[in-house]
Amino acid sequence: MALTLGPILLDAGIDLSNTLVIRHAYVQEHEDSGSPGIHADSTDAEILEYTRNQSSNPRNFPAIPPRFWAVCIREGGDQARLWSVMENRGELSNDGLRRVFDLVETDHMADLRKRLVIGWRSPRRWWMYGTTAGRYPVMGIADAEPVPFPGFDRLVLEHPRLQAVMREHRYASWRTALASVVGIYLITNTRDGRQYVGKADGVESIRQRWNAYATNGHGGNVELRGLDPTHFRFSLLRVFDPSTPTQVIDESENHFKIALDTRKHGLNRN
Repeated sequence: MALTLGPILLDAGIDLSNTLVIRHAYVQEHEDSGSPGIHADSTDAEILEYTRNQSSNPRNFPAIPPRFWAVCIREGGDQARLWSVMENRGELSNDGLRRVFDLVETDHMADLRKRLVIGWRSPRRWWMYGTTAGRYPVMGIADAEPVPFPGFDRLVLEHPRLQAVMREHRYASWRTALASVVGIYLITNTRDGRQYVGKADGVESIRQRWNAYATNGHGGNVELRGLDPTHFRFSLLRVFDPSTPTQVIDESENHFKIALDTRKHGLNRN
């Protein structure tokens, strides 16, 4: 059974009945107003401005448009690539010719922006409701653009992003970097501020250690069992070459437990 757009929208928490799916084509100007259109090199700001300006004629655009607008760009004759999902927060102005809407970019389907391509069965229709577009087939999902590794001393990850780092192709360079070092890391429970100092040493790299947290949330640590890992924030305190003696790493771990007082006021038991 072919994958369609509907399940993807629903999985992203988007109500099909409250969604407009738009496919922009490259044009020099709006037919009815003469205002600038968009082209292959248009910026995101220009595409947003083009999208928020719509016709006042109800035959050209819904009189009461839905809350969510899944905005796509035409690709080929019968396909559309997702640009972004916007939230319509209402009409700002209407001069009888053009209506201007307050559109705000959402996080819905953020990981699929410019990657998701759907078939567009009605080439003459540039918008339709989600209940109709939801039946359109998914033609492909392109590989995501690689995300540059920020460096060990700038690495701060919330648990959901840690999970993405450990599984998504765009974070391949991050996994390579984390696999090359051992060291001391910090987990902060953002819900109450308590902290846990841990280490990766011997044959276990930071990547291996953090992958355990990404998998089960607690990494086998008794102190973290029973806590909600979605509130965990991960960072690195110090990294070492894998050939560093275990004693040196142990001493560093103990130093940070004392400095941060994580035995008395944090989540470390020893």
